[in-house]
Amino acid sequence: MSIIPSIFGGNRSNVFDPFSLDVWDPFQGFPFNTSSNNSLSGSSSTAGEASQFASTRIDWKETPEAHVFKADLPGLKKEEVKVEVEEGKVLQISGERSKETEEKNDKWHRVERSSGKFLRRFRLPENAKVDEVKAAMENGVLTVTVPKQEVKKPEVKSIEISA
Repeated sequence: MSIIPSIFGGNRSNVFDPFSLDVWDPFQGFPFNTSSNNSLSGSSSTAGEASQFASTRIDWKETPEAHVFKADLPGLKKEEVKVEVEEGKVLQISGERSKETEEKNDKWHRVERSSGKFLRRFRLPENAKVDEVKAAMENGVLTVTVPKQEVKKPEVKSIEISA
């Protein structure tokens, strides 16, 4: 739980987290899409539709043995989620929830469930064993475990000062 209140539109911001690679979008939540202007391109999707799912919430905790990431991804199968380690130190979790097909005779009263792509990146600390990363998905919760290696402290040798 953060002691810093979110001042950026209710989203948990990682502005103060040196390991997060999320980029704060000051226009997120506006009634228009600043990045691709979907309304002008003829696309029927709205800015909020993709951005709601794009801000997938992920918890990151550190135990004595590992860094553990947990993401709530309800309705997704493990085949629809990708976990990668880029450049040896960046954990990337991505995927896509497809939009429900619309039948001609269907009458929608409310659409609140989000769809679209998501991508989250985290810079892993130096003690991460990136070659031993494991991922598992159960009941819509993705758990990524990154084991830690013991960081040896440099040996300090005292030098006697002579007169």
